[in-house]
Amino acid sequence: MKLVLDALYLTAALALSPLIAYRALKHHRYRQGWPQRCGRIVRRSPQKKCLWLHAVSVGEVNAAQSILSELAAKLPDTEFVVSTTTDTGFARAQSLYGDQHLVTYFPFDFSPFVERAFAQLRPCLCLLMELEIWPNFMKTAHHHRVPVVVVNGRISDRSFVSYRRVRPLIKSMFSRVHLVLAQTEEYAARFVQLGCAADKVIATGSLKYDTAQIGDHIDGADSLAARLGLNGHPVWVAGGTGVDEEALILEAFENIRRDSRFQALRLVIVPRKPERFDLVAELIRQTGVPLVRYSRVKGGTLSRNRQADAIVLGDTMGDLRKFYSLATVVFVGRSLVPMGGSDMLEVAALGKPTLFGPHTFNFRQTVDALLKEEGALVVTDAAQLTAAVTRCLLDPDYAAGMGQRAQEVIRSQQGATARCLHQILKILDAGC
Repeated sequence: MKLVLDALYLTAALALSPLIAYRALKHHRYRQGWPQRCGRIVRRSPQKKCLWLHAVSVGEVNAAQSILSELAAKLPDTEFVVSTTTDTGFARAQSLYGDQHLVTYFPFDFSPFVERAFAQLRPCLCLLMELEIWPNFMKTAHHHRVPVVVVNGRISDRSFVSYRRVRPLIKSMFSRVHLVLAQTEEYAARFVQLGCAADKVIATGSLKYDTAQIGDHIDGADSLAARLGLNGHPVWVAGGTGVDEEALILEAFENIRRDSRFQALRLVIVPRKPERFDLVAELIRQTGVPLVRYSRVKGGTLSRNRQADAIVLGDTMGDLRKFYSLATVVFVGRSLVPMGGSDMLEVAALGKPTLFGPHTFNFRQTVDALLKEEGALVVTDAAQLTAAVTRCLLDPDYAAGMGQRAQEVIRSQQGATARCLHQILKILDAGC
């Protein structure tokens, strides 16, 4: 079976190599971490025990903050290795954890690479954030008797349908998971249906509520506002936007600005993927409204004659929360189109009136909780987006109430970190 799987991986790698090369040249992706992706990971303190935490991308990296902090405090003689898959996830992990822990890329699930990584890291425990289960990884961990724990476990509606179709092929892989700490009872049941032992699955809640920073101000936001001339203006931020979505946002913005009451409104668009920055810049130029790319003025100040009505393109990494903290109203993207949505918790934690589209299947538990308490609002098209933003601008009490209810939802859902920590420490105390 291992040989068959490796052959399939090699075939897929050959088929995808032109696309990978194109993205490396055009979008500067996949250019780093190749030795680590091939399993060559050098520890900082090989004499210590090692705990390996894997978080695929930015969302999982952020969600790991509370549990990693607590574990590091409880286990000062343990070396923690944090791996990610994406470049953006690596950059985020490096900024959060690089000073304290080794941050690396996750090895490809080709058996020689995975075996090499395990031989070099010699982990006593592996924590996988949300779902990142791979067959060779699980088989190798099982061979080395390393417990694998899924933390903040989640299987989206789409993933569950896909996994069920191949359940006979993946059942053994899921059966090797030592413990699943799932976000909800529904997700817990899905892990069991896919092959995890029922007594090895526990619903503990979502870690994202514990890592959400409730407040109304972000360091650096004031200087950002000053550079872009946003002070004194109502600001609409559309964050984490996806393909075909910016056109709808620009249409809604044009509709709103036709009303003389909203001539001072400023729009900030922050696309999810850096490789789309240039494309979105061109879409904005086509509207005839002045464009300011934040990357061009980040180190200085925008001239006053360009401040009045320019649309801001947030084309930098790591500044989205600053933009959110300045917003009068926020639209969370990748949700007007069927892309699964973007994380809306950081917006809710800031107490901002939060709008998103109907396609949020990657964040259904959060969406359900916010909508139940009227801490967010769903819009389905440019017309509804226009109406929702307009209402938030005209009725500050309505907007503030939505934001306050969202913060209360977050507070009511906190506590998953302590529950997860208790279960992980039990495994470690048992002899890991």
